[in-house]
Amino acid sequence: MKKKIHPDYHKINVVMTDGSKFETMSTWGKEGDTLKLDIDSKSHPAWVGGSQKVSDKGRVSKFLKKFDNLRSKEKK
Repeated sequence: MKKKIHPDYHKINVVMTDGSKFETMSTWGKEGDTLKLDIDSKSHPAWVGGSQKVSDKGRVSKFLKKFDNLRSKEKK
């Protein structure tokens, strides 16, 4: 391997959204820095099956919502 081309690999502390902490190795930050997560596997809807529907944020649903008043009442 070439010398001095790889980032420094060191220990950091990670704080999850529920406040739990653990130590891991990373190239992020400096030795001993703390990474506070905004989203993790304990809070993200993809892992916890959140109440928000995926289709509510899609392009089709946005289009239908925007032009809902132009649709005939029979097709709803």
